[in-house]
Amino acid sequence: MEILKQQPTVKAPADWFTGDVWFDVIHAGQEPSRIRANMVRFSPCARTDWHSHAMGQTLHIVSGVALIGTRDGTVIEAHPGDTVHTPPGEEHWHGAARDRFMEHLAMWEGTGDGSPETEWLEKVSDEDYDAPRRSTSLLLARDLSQVC
Repeated sequence: MEILKQQPTVKAPADWFTGDVWFDVIHAGQEPSRIRANMVRFSPCARTDWHSHAMGQTLHIVSGVALIGTRDGTVIEAHPGDTVHTPPGEEHWHGAARDRFMEHLAMWEGTGDGSPETEWLEKVSDEDYDAPRRSTSLLLARDLSQVC
């Protein structure tokens, strides 16, 4: 067992993000581990560019209001305690609502073969960012209603 040295907080690159975003690398696994985990903090309105992950990505919302959008125009509003998974290759974006900071734990895996883990695409338009939202609580209620 070892305690890993904490790395300094890093400002996210403007090439991949809109607005002020900061992250802390929690873990960047070395083979045979492929786990990646970052704590990411978004200022109001800040967001990633469109992107996809070769092995998928899981986001756990820690604070604030998160928006997660997909190419079909769906924008999910997620809250602290919500966990959202995007499957491998799904193009998506995530960020903070206009009136709240947001912090999430981002988890994904490396590919193991040296190929890119993330494919970064174009900026998210204001139209995509401002699309109507669906709440995770409504999605959960719908899913639970199908169980009964």
